Formats: sequence, C-alpha cells, structure tokens
Amino acid sequence: MRAKSTVTALVALVMALSGGAAAAAPVDGATAVTTRDRDCAKPIRLFDGHSLRGWSQAGPGGFDVEGGKLVSRGGMGLLWYSERTFADYELRLKWRVTAETDNSGVFLRFPDPGQDPWVAVDRGYEIQINDNPGGDPQKTGTVYNFQDPFRTASKPVGKWNEYRLVVVGQRYRIYLNDVLVNDFTSTDPARGTEGHVGLQNHDPDSRTEFRDIWIRPLHR
Repeated sequence: MRAKSTVTALVALVMALSGGAAAAAPVDGATAVTTRDRDCAKPIRLFDGHSLRGWSQAGPGGFDVEGGKLVSRGGMGLLWYSERTFADYELRLKWRVTAETDNSGVFLRFPDPGQDPWVAVDRGYEIQINDNPGGDPQKTGTVYNFQDPFRTASKPVGKWNEYRLVVVGQRYRIYLNDVLVNDFTSTDPARGTEGHVGLQNHDPDSRTEFRDIWIRPLHR
C-alpha cells in the first residue's frame, strides 16, 4: 500500500508541474514539441498587401504598393523590415521581373542600416535576383559575392517565382520554386546570426515586384 501511495503521489506531482496533465512521451525518438516551439512556428506576415507598415527605406528610390504588390523604382536603395530582427527562420516570398534585364535581391541578417543601403551589402547576405543573360555574372540564387547557385530554376519573365530561404545558424539554404539551388555556410565573422530582412531596388531601369512575404521563426 505504501508503494502504491508513493506512485500516486509522484503522478500527482508530475501532473501539477505540467499544468494538470502529464506530458506525452516522444514517439520513435522524436523531440517533444513545447509551447515555445509552437509559438516560434507561427508564420509572421511581413507585407500586408496594402501599405508599407513596418518597413523603412534606406537610400534613393523606393517601393510602391500596387495591386497587392511591392514594386521597385529607382535605386540603389533598400526597403527593410524595421519592426524587428530575426535569428533563425524560414522566409518565403514571391517575386517576378518585368524585363530580362531587371535586377534585385533579398537581404538577410543585416543590422539597422539607417539611411545607408550598403550596410545590408557589407554586413548581411544578399540572395540575388538577376536572370539577365548579360550584365552581372552573378545570377538568381547566388549568395552575392560568396557562392554561385549549383542549378537554375527561374521561370520566364512575367511569371511569379517563389523563394524559400531557410536560415539556421551559419547555414543558408536557397530554394527557388521548390528546387534547392544553393546551400551556403558562412565563415565570415563580420556577418552575424541575427538581423533585419530587406528588398533591393537596384536601379531606375529595373522594375521588380514582390508579394506574399512571410517569415517563420525557428527555435533551435
């Protein structure tokens, strides 16, 4: 009877510490999902489709909101999400070019640039958008100035493409239209593991469009 009472007391203690119910054991060696993990898994919509709320512009030019899209003009400048920074995450967004010469990029993990768009270039990483057969040799999917993509997966001019950028620790995986096109590991101590995200308005002749911008923080 004493052994049974001891077991009952231990069960009651476990239930009390876990909020009234014992936690389920992981299945097949899987890691139990905590409340914090679930909260981190919630996607955050960065662009509401109607305004530039939460965003700031650094440098010349900018972006206009047209029909639920962000449309670049002028440059070279940077539209950056100034509301908060992110560490590890999955960033999803759709983009399309209006001419084969259009140039743009997605910037990751850079500090507050103030009014200087070059902070994102020098302190973060740019994921290139450029399918121009001439001009800059660094094409779509490049981690700019660091690593070229190992395959191409862009759609024709005027078609929407989707980037899925998975950033964990020092590793950057670049998916374009559900195809892994680059897998880069940073070794540069000047670039941190937390920062802002941003979009480039590259030059007056480029008109690049973005929509459906979501980020899902990841908890390690």
